[in-house]
Amino acid sequence: MKRIVLAALLVAAGLGQASAQDAAAGEKVFAVCKACHQVGDNAKNAVGPVLNGLIGRKAGSVEGYNYSDANKKSGITWTDEEFTKYIQDPKGVVPGTKMAFAGIKDPQKIKDLIAYLHTFDKAPVKLAE
Repeated sequence: MKRIVLAALLVAAGLGQASAQDAAAGEKVFAVCKACHQVGDNAKNAVGPVLNGLIGRKAGSVEGYNYSDANKKSGITWTDEEFTKYIQDPKGVVPGTKMAFAGIKDPQKIKDLIAYLHTFDKAPVKLAE
């Protein structure tokens, strides 16, 4: 009986860890985003806007980036929940967006990506001259 209880506790502990956010794993997920987006102190707008300080920011608001009208008029303020919906299906959430990305479907990868992006919440948005 003790072995069954111990095994159940170990499985439960493992499941709890599997659903936790992991910024290091999120950095690996961000590799697919790097083709268009930058983060960090030296980040600049590229094919997509800088993602420093994304959470809490109004969609379409990074100065110097040429957003689609659909994105600027979306009314979205990025929260973990809004970003989760968007990153699963960008064109479905904001029809007319310029973001040509099929989306991330794995909920754990999305959680990890959000954890990674949160590491840049206080990073200033710096643009190249």
